[in-house]
Amino acid sequence: MLTIRISVAWTIALVSLGALGLLLILGQPFAVKAQEPKRFQYRIVEVLPDTQNMQTTLNEFGSSGWELVAVPMGSMTEPRLIFKK
Repeated sequence: MLTIRISVAWTIALVSLGALGLLLILGQPFAVKAQEPKRFQYRIVEVLPDTQNMQTTLNEFGSSGWELVAVPMGSMTEPRLIFKK
């Protein structure tokens, strides 16, 4: 019986050391790394209120990485497109 208990103890010790070694190799998985806050750029563009002009403007800005976030319609004759990147 004594040899069985020693073998179990050694097995547990070796598994624990192996797990600790794996954590050391992979780095510190529970360490919290500070993240820099995201920063955005905004652009407000006035466009003519026709569909073709608005679609062209949206496609141009979209292909450059800008995302449309709002279309305030304070004046129906001069809609504004608000983009962020």
